Amino acid sequence: MTDSLRLLLGAYHPVVIEGMGSYDPRDPAVVASRVSERLMSFWGQKPVQKPKLIVTQGDPLEARGISAITPRVAAQFGIPRGLVYLDEEIADYHLPNADRDNVILEVKYSQLADVLNDSRPGLMKSLEETIDYYIDTKNKKRKALGKTPLKDYFRDFALLQEVTKAACSHLCSGITVVHTSADINEFSVTSFYTVGLELGLVDRGEMVL
Repeated sequence: MTDSLRLLLGAYHPVVIEGMGSYDPRDPAVVASRVSERLMSFWGQKPVQKPKLIVTQGDPLEARGISAITPRVAAQFGIPRGLVYLDEEIADYHLPNADRDNVILEVKYSQLADVLNDSRPGLMKSLEETIDYYIDTKNKKRKALGKTPLKDYFRDFALLQEVTKAACSHLCSGITVVHTSADINEFSVTSFYTVGLELGLVDRGEMVL
């Protein structure tokens, strides 16, 4: 399976855009333009030889937020998109609800998780334990602030986010990661990006800062 995915994804340079969901109050066209400018500047310093592929993670199309931003960035660069989605037994609504416009390939979460375990046995266990620790830490802080715990689905989507980047980087020998905002809420799924950095699964030099 790893070899077939390497053939499927390995021809591309994955681009992962992370940020707020539909609650993002900003104009997605303006945000997409700014993200594109930052990417252009970044690639001007670090040229990419492979064709680029914007890798999305199953967000349903909304008027604002990440699902409204990524297709605009793809259109500005004239590049296609790929989709990583949660397996049916994890979230049966995920693939059916995903925006699949301009998507040229689709990959299951479990396939990418297998890639990581094949590359380093026990890596998924370490990743899961680290995310569980982060969730516990965030929930303790939320409790002190009088807030309710993070929803259970945060674990699934934090894992999806970090497995997607780690496996794509491994299969494609590199990746570009960009956030739609420098102001990342500490209780958002995006905030778990530090897990990949902590475990060395994503190189800070691959991030557009």
